[in-house]
Amino acid sequence: MAYDVETWVRLAAYSGSGIAMGMGAIGAAIGEGYTAAQASFAVSRNADLSGDILKSMLVGQAVAESASIFALVIAILLLFLDVPAAPSLLEAAALFGAGLCMGFGAIGSGIGSGFPGGQACLGQMRQPQMAGRLTTNMLIGSAVCQTPAIFAMVVSLILMFLDFGREPVSPTWAALIGAGLSTGLAAIGSGMGGGFAAGASCEAVARQPESVGPVTTTMLVGQAVAQTPSIFGLLISFVLIFKAFPASSSLQAAMALLSAGICTGFGGIGPGIGNGMAAEGAVRWVGRNLQSAGDLMRIMLVGQAVSQSTAIYAMVISLVLIFVV
Repeated sequence: MAYDVETWVRLAAYSGSGIAMGMGAIGAAIGEGYTAAQASFAVSRNADLSGDILKSMLVGQAVAESASIFALVIAILLLFLDVPAAPSLLEAAALFGAGLCMGFGAIGSGIGSGFPGGQACLGQMRQPQMAGRLTTNMLIGSAVCQTPAIFAMVVSLILMFLDFGREPVSPTWAALIGAGLSTGLAAIGSGMGGGFAAGASCEAVARQPESVGPVTTTMLVGQAVAQTPSIFGLLISFVLIFKAFPASSSLQAAMALLSAGICTGFGGIGPGIGNGMAAEGAVRWVGRNLQSAGDLMRIMLVGQAVSQSTAIYAMVISLVLIFVV
């Protein structure tokens, strides 16, 4: 059965909307569930603080919910976006890529934001007088965890509202879908990795309140490094979106561009998680061995640099696929 171009655009928009919200709901729900589970444990150990722990749980869950709200915004926009009078098949590719980007991009941030929320509840159980400081650490750490989801939302909005009418349909269609996959997939690891570091920060502050300064510093540095795979994904997305590609009916040209997005996207998941694990260990032990903060920071950065190398390899291959193949 043959469909006109407008129908294809609407099919892409509707399917992209479903993917954005369907996958975007995964991470936030897991993160919120983790926070609630830790809150229940905290109340079971110190029932007198149930009211305060409940408040911390709800604040942590609200931040974790942000990623799914981003997905909801993109899904609604895709549902009710006006189709131009003379649409191009490129618009279908761009809208579908936007849905993929936001759907995948919300998963890691939702899960990651749950870790500081849960640890803040446990910390409040151990150190009720540190409730304010724990909430601050939780909010800072959770906010950084949302950064990859924000990258995904930005790329989705660019794909939805940028005019690609002057570009050739092939191979540009593959570049646009690849752009969505690059940022969306790479955001998974960075969002989760940032959550590992943030959760360990709340745990460390509760164990040793005087370590707040060094613990927070180590957390932020570790989170910054954990975010770099998602930045690599964002970079490849921008190249795929804004570089002009000559018209080509060759399937290999299109597959090279699509594969470039897939390569950096998947290639950023492991390094983001691995960097977060390295940061988690350093932050946790700074709270227990404050005098070794400098050594722990150094070991964390060296370990993260080695873990980061695999994301760099993926980015290099993506650039070769874009500019050489």
